[in-house]
Amino acid sequence: MSAAVEFLFGPFADFAFMRRALVASIALALGSAPIGVVLMLRRMSLFGEAMSHAILPGAAIGFLVAGFSLPAISIGGVIAGLVVAIAAGAATRATDQREDASFAAFYLIALALGVTLISTRGSAVDVMHILFGSVLAVNEDALLLMGGVASISLLVFAAIYRPLLADGFDPDFLRSVQGSGLLYHFIFLGLVVVNLVAAFQALGSLMAVGLMMLPAAAVRHWTQSLVAAVGLAILIAAFSGYCGLLLSFHADLPSGPAIVLFAGGAYLVSLVLGKYGLILHWQRRRHLEA
Repeated sequence: MSAAVEFLFGPFADFAFMRRALVASIALALGSAPIGVVLMLRRMSLFGEAMSHAILPGAAIGFLVAGFSLPAISIGGVIAGLVVAIAAGAATRATDQREDASFAAFYLIALALGVTLISTRGSAVDVMHILFGSVLAVNEDALLLMGGVASISLLVFAAIYRPLLADGFDPDFLRSVQGSGLLYHFIFLGLVVVNLVAAFQALGSLMAVGLMMLPAAAVRHWTQSLVAAVGLAILIAAFSGYCGLLLSFHADLPSGPAIVLFAGGAYLVSLVLGKYGLILHWQRRRHLEA
């Protein structure tokens, strides 16, 4: 086996924990990346960030009750995320406060509450694990959760795809054809929460949103087709997982931040070199001004 092949594929061939981490990254890419594309399209990027922190109090309560129990942490995270989403939406509709401000306020409260709860009984290592996760420590139960969430997300996403887009682009048309799009909106919010809970197992509260939003932000500089954007976002997220795990293994770096750094690198490259990036935008402006 050549040195290059050993470098690129050796860690996954030799170590089961690396193979599990790679499968987990691909599952997260399949479930999270399409959700991120729609969040960007609906200008709800802050919602994804807010929800990644909103699940922390529920996960912390699950940790306090049952330790690092996957069912307890997952159920607590889902409940906390839904509570914050409903509370922020209610505050927005009951007052004149903007929705982004409501989500920002609630997610900061949730983040502080979650860290405080963990600190009451856990150690600094527990806090770091909850905040940043450990994709290299993913076990078979967590893989089943991530694979199940990804499969259900893709099926539900396909089922609500058309009305969800109609609700984002022309809610009046959707209302005239099928009634209010509120049901599809809440189903979509549920998909956001469960995908963040699945990512929470591997990437932690602070990094869970990385594979959801960064690939989605990157593809906007390459295509204006939604179908192409979804496919490209999945590829970028999966490739970021693969490259991040390689970097983590060879350079002895934290795996979650390494994965998100590669996704961030893909965004920066797209921002500069993309079809709708800075360089071509600057060239088109010069051509029009000439």
